[in-house]
Amino acid sequence: MIELTGAAVRLGGKRVFSDVELKVGSGQLVAVLGPNGAGKSTLMRVILGLIRLEAGSVTVLGGPPAQARGAIGYLPQRRGFDASTRIRGVDLVRLGIDGARWGLPLALTRSARARQRGEVARVREVIELVDAQSYAQRPIGELSGGEQQRLLIAQALVRAPRLLILDEPLDSLDLPNQAAVAGLLRRICSAENVSVLLVAHDVNPLLPYLDQVIYMAGGHARSGRAEEVISSATLSELYGAPIEVLQTQDGRLVVVGQPDASHHHAPRHALAT
Repeated sequence: MIELTGAAVRLGGKRVFSDVELKVGSGQLVAVLGPNGAGKSTLMRVILGLIRLEAGSVTVLGGPPAQARGAIGYLPQRRGFDASTRIRGVDLVRLGIDGARWGLPLALTRSARARQRGEVARVREVIELVDAQSYAQRPIGELSGGEQQRLLIAQALVRAPRLLILDEPLDSLDLPNQAAVAGLLRRICSAENVSVLLVAHDVNPLLPYLDQVIYMAGGHARSGRAEEVISSATLSELYGAPIEVLQTQDGRLVVVGQPDASHHHAPRHALAT
């Protein structure tokens, strides 16, 4: 689904990362981790075909990234909806299909009516997939953060993408909702056979569900199973400084010893809190 070989990016004369090697397979759930400024968002933009590599190669869905955009669902970092926002959840999901259309046709042909019925069925299908049936008819501004996030994920899924890219989908959610959304993403991988690539700052809610992680720091990246990458040896190599990874009795990971401010996780961005 995604393959980078020897990938390097330079922006504004500054090297963001170099020699990045990674592969994402079909139906995998993959978390992109690392401190602020490590290049996580830049990596997403490379995969979306918005930034060109300085060196190396990238393929997405077997070809150049720009050609794959129509098969990618993208959910940017959530900003939340004002309480006065009256659009219904179901209409928000449908915008994923027809949000770019202008006006109404003078008359619906038979094929147009069939397409419309198919779209209505697909909207209903993805709302059920994210377990949002009970509140999809309510205004989005009245819903909780977790409920809004489920409907936004449904919107990103409604066109049946092969790859889903999510920018911090767990951010600003409480711990129960983080765990619920993480489990939902795992089910989506299986039910839709879609690969999910998400940026996260706290890996712990995702640990039971991940196929692999990509950790970016110090201008480089390592990918593999969580227990291989989030280890004292691997993180010490990436940061170029002694790092210790501890595991609590309940299985949470705590990273101790991030070096200077440019590589430091802010309190809300630590691997464990």
